[in-house]
Amino acid sequence: MSIKLGDTAPDFNAESSLGNLNFYEFLGDSWGILFSHPADYTPVCTTELGKTSQLKPEFDKRNTKVLALSVDGIDNHKGWISDINETQNTEVEFPIIADQDKKVSELYDFIHPNASATLTVRSLLIIDPNKKVRLIITYPASTGRNFTEILRVLDSLQLVDGYGVATPVDWKDGEDVIIPPAVSQEDAEKKFTKGVKVIKPYLRYTPQPNK
Repeated sequence: MSIKLGDTAPDFNAESSLGNLNFYEFLGDSWGILFSHPADYTPVCTTELGKTSQLKPEFDKRNTKVLALSVDGIDNHKGWISDINETQNTEVEFPIIADQDKKVSELYDFIHPNASATLTVRSLLIIDPNKKVRLIITYPASTGRNFTEILRVLDSLQLVDGYGVATPVDWKDGEDVIIPPAVSQEDAEKKFTKGVKVIKPYLRYTPQPNK
């Protein structure tokens, strides 16, 4: 199954480091991040899961739950979590799925045969409270993810949903945003009371509405 932007994220039941879980029940009304790892006890993944754990307050601020996946088993997960806590100076509190039968990996298209016939690629999905897939990023197994970018995209998606704007290149929280072309100039001036800066009829900026 190939997952695309805008698709409904498939539900599943799985065994995890925190016990059996149902994906939809785990997410509830939160945003979600589901991300895959090639295997336990791998160096790049160890740093990633440590960073994810350290960023828990940032994910909490954004009403976002994280869920990792590896094709190894629960015993390996528990031993690996101990290593992560030790080496990354953290306490991993989010679940890691044990996907030994690769059912979830195949459901979410995490195995790319030309990269590896058995191991998952380093994929990450952002899923909104309506269970729609809003972002898909896939890295090679050798390259760690950029969590600054993941948080930036979360901020952008939540701002877009809340205020009907778009965000320009390299945008960061607090900076000016773009008014979509579908919004007329008259409506833009009524809606965005902080001001409308017109560069071109199709390129208009306004201060971030919630700042």
